[in-house]
Amino acid sequence: MKALRDEFSRFLQRYKFGMDEIVTKLSILREEFSEQEDHNPIEHISCRLKSTDGVLEKLDRKGIEPSFDAIRSSITDIAGVRVTCSFVSDVYRIVDMITAQQDVRVLSIKDYIARPKPNGYRSLHVILEVPVFLSGGPVPVTVEVQFRTIAMDFWASLEHKTYYKYDKQVPQHLVDGLTEAAETAARLDETMERLHREVHGHPAPRRAQVLEA
Repeated sequence: MKALRDEFSRFLQRYKFGMDEIVTKLSILREEFSEQEDHNPIEHISCRLKSTDGVLEKLDRKGIEPSFDAIRSSITDIAGVRVTCSFVSDVYRIVDMITAQQDVRVLSIKDYIARPKPNGYRSLHVILEVPVFLSGGPVPVTVEVQFRTIAMDFWASLEHKTYYKYDKQVPQHLVDGLTEAAETAARLDETMERLHREVHGHPAPRRAQVLEA
């Protein structure tokens, strides 16, 4: 059992390295913007790696036999990075930049900003594949990157805490309130975006093409 757990830890370590690669790329962009422009589109970068138990629980939920091949092919969010931006246009700008890098392969883009989920959730999810150079050679690793505005991130955090508190059995009046709050946050983003464009003369935000996984 210990040998298997050790092997699993080494397997997950590759995802950590892939996550670190993406964070480094984003951090370089962020630092460059802070030095060369009067507006830094990246407000915050955070990351998380699923635990062994978390991966196994997801496999069980999906009814998938636990194996490294099954994990690689069916779970794309073991390594997760979240990028918080000030404006919607910043989201699309950074997505364009990170996906244009030569060693980054885009597996899918799901634009929940242009097409919000029924509960009001807005974010742009990108599944990327990056090479991780280990002692035995390069290994492709999948990383999920979520791009949000500050308003979207605030709403998502509140929604998550609410569903956690009620163990996903949230009273309908709170569900309705969260949906209304999502619309309010979206209107705030639109207003701030418009003011930002008027001040800086930026064009309207471009919508990314949605590619289903």
